[in-house]
Amino acid sequence: MALHIEDYALLSDCHSAALVGRDGSIDWLCLPRYDSGSMFGALLGSEDHGRWLLAPADPTATCTRSYVGESFILSTVWTTRTGSVEVTDFMPHGDGRADVVRTVRGLSGSVEMIQDLRLRFGYATTVPWVRQLRHERTPGLVAVAGPDAVVVRGPALHAADHRHEARFTVSVHESLTVQLTWYPSHLPLPPALDVRSAYDSTADWWASWADSCTHEGPFREAVVRSLLVLRALTHETTGGIVAAATTSLPEHEGGNRNWDYRYVWLRDASLTLSVLLSHGYELEAEDWRGWLLRAIAGDPNDLQIMYGLSGERYLPERELTSLPGHRGASPVRVGNGAVAQFQSDAVGEVMVALHEARAAGVEETEFSWPLQLSLMAYLEENWQRPDQGIWEVRGPAREFTHSRVMVWAAFDRAVRGVTEYGLPGPVARWRRIRDEVRRDIEERGFNLARGCYTQYFGSEEVDASLLVLPQVGFCAADDPRMLGTVSAIEADLLRDGLVLRYTTHAALDGLEPGEHPFLACSFWLVEQYAASGRTEEARALMTRLVGLANDVGLLSEEYDVATGHHAGNTPQALTHLTLVRAADALVAAMARSALA
Repeated sequence: MALHIEDYALLSDCHSAALVGRDGSIDWLCLPRYDSGSMFGALLGSEDHGRWLLAPADPTATCTRSYVGESFILSTVWTTRTGSVEVTDFMPHGDGRADVVRTVRGLSGSVEMIQDLRLRFGYATTVPWVRQLRHERTPGLVAVAGPDAVVVRGPALHAADHRHEARFTVSVHESLTVQLTWYPSHLPLPPALDVRSAYDSTADWWASWADSCTHEGPFREAVVRSLLVLRALTHETTGGIVAAATTSLPEHEGGNRNWDYRYVWLRDASLTLSVLLSHGYELEAEDWRGWLLRAIAGDPNDLQIMYGLSGERYLPERELTSLPGHRGASPVRVGNGAVAQFQSDAVGEVMVALHEARAAGVEETEFSWPLQLSLMAYLEENWQRPDQGIWEVRGPAREFTHSRVMVWAAFDRAVRGVTEYGLPGPVARWRRIRDEVRRDIEERGFNLARGCYTQYFGSEEVDASLLVLPQVGFCAADDPRMLGTVSAIEADLLRDGLVLRYTTHAALDGLEPGEHPFLACSFWLVEQYAASGRTEEARALMTRLVGLANDVGLLSEEYDVATGHHAGNTPQALTHLTLVRAADALVAAMARSALA
């Protein structure tokens, strides 16, 4: 059975990612891209669905883990009855290859190690044909199945019932390296990696990237790690930003709210862009804008809310029978049915992010403003349509208040593009529609009896996405209507001090009710508290939320307050970007307090 979600650490080469468990097993790896079929899928099943274990043979061994500096090089120190070793895991960056490198270094005494390799390509549908690598001095295996091939170089591995195993002893001052390289099976065998050079260049690259972070505050360590997560989820070649590294990790243990997040949502990627821009990462902004221009090129009526890493449009959702699910939570899904949904807020997030790029000095290209004109023309024709909202409900389409606020934000940023930057556009018409949208929200999206904005027009319920209203400038954080909304969210959606997205029921989202607090929503509440003068409450909640990260600083989508386990796909871009925003808001609030 797979470990709990918080027991995994991330490796990344900015093309794909691996998850390494506390037990030393790589239980999730998709190469060469985040959205490729898994070759190690034990995360969504058992060791027989693919894994790569490298750990002491001693079952009583204990370990501590950390990243090496500000990188995604993982150091695991194992202590056994006979000695201690450090295992260093990393995915080399910047060499155009697809490698995972694991090095064991003796620290004291001697430690017997075990390596258990179970390759299962194509989401555990295929056991590869394997042969020994005989023409090199270093022992190795070559495994081939269809389009996929890997070569594993290191201690000699021996076949044992559809797996390969090696046992070896590492003494103090000794070291031993295993390297796995994926390559297309029709190409020649790639040469062995220069591990020392790859390690140094990878460590230097991550450190240099992190050094650019401009944040200073009491939660700087968590902010830097979160920004690193966002970079680790950004495909270096295409500029696409995946929502998470995984698919189908359940939002509720044993439940069916299991979705594939290895794609690029316009919303999440736009929010990520805004956070990176505000911390000095303009190059990533230009790369993502280039991705956006390519992805949504064509008829704006064909706009989707998500795309593949290279802008692919065809992402049909299907259920896999080859993987039973994380700790029995089924189904496992690949693709995402929300790709066909209409979500009007997505255009708003894109327009807000591109406006912030302008403000940060990212110059318009000959195509970037025409793209925005095209988006606004599409929105003019469609803004009154009910939609599935930010939470992608699978129940009936509704007039969600958050969606309409993001429509308002889209027209507001279009107007400001003309008035503040001299760009061409029908500013009078955009102003008229912007004002009409605002009136509609205030009249139909606000419940006078409760004194709060509502989840959707005509509803009496609230939704945590309403916390975004001040963030996009629709109202002030201390506006009485906003304060009333916060009070309603605290009354209806707090569970043990953390925030639920909304009250789940089948009539709204078409699924079985029940989920855990959504971590991004709790970070939104920190930002709201900080912006409305509740600084101490903001600091207290922020401290608690940062403390929910696992031992290497990663956060998933949700948190189970009853068991203390993470829930949902991991690490989650939306969670980490809202952490950064909350930390920024808290620093700003502390600065205001110091001046008062």
